[in-house]
This record gives sequence, structure tokens and C-alpha cells, in this order.
Amino acid sequence: MLFAFSIAPAGTPGDSVSAAVADAVRVVRESGLPNETTSMFTTIEAETWDEGMAVIKRAVEAVQAHAPRVSLVLKADIRPGHTGQLRSKVERVEAALEEN
Repeated sequence: MLFAFSIAPAGTPGDSVSAAVADAVRVVRESGLPNETTSMFTTIEAETWDEGMAVIKRAVEAVQAHAPRVSLVLKADIRPGHTGQLRSKVERVEAALEEN
């Protein structure tokens, strides 16, 4: 299962959210799950719904330490029995691009 999510603090002074986001990404990386962080989202791959949501919950809690309010955007690809999709989905698209 893939979980793409974005967590942002709200109600804090200033424009920068990098310290809070870094704490969330640290939680993700320490989870040991396959993950990727881009400018807008972090994606993790988990075996189960509970495993993925537990990491996301801890990441939200890390951001909550910085702000009185937190925004979470979440998208999930729930496909039990499929692993390695974090990389292979992109590889399939790249292969299709090379064919044409």
C-alpha cells in the first residue's frame, strides 16, 4: 500500500515550515518503511493500513509539537499483496515513455 501525504503546521509566525516538516520526515525515515520525499508530498510503502497510518500519525504528532493547528492531505493506493510499488510504478511509466 502506498500512502502519499503532506503535513503542514498552521497558526505559527512566519512563512517557513521547514523545521516542522523536517521533524515529520525524520519520523518517516526512522520508521524503516520505503519512502520518498518531494517538494510537495512524502510517500511511504507499508504492508498494511495500520502500519502506514501509524507512521502518518506519528509524523502528524511531530508537526503538532510546532503548531496549535495541523493540516494533513492524504492519498492512498490500497492494493494488498503488491510490494515494491514505490519504485516500480515509476519504472513502468519511464519504460512506456522510452517506447514512444
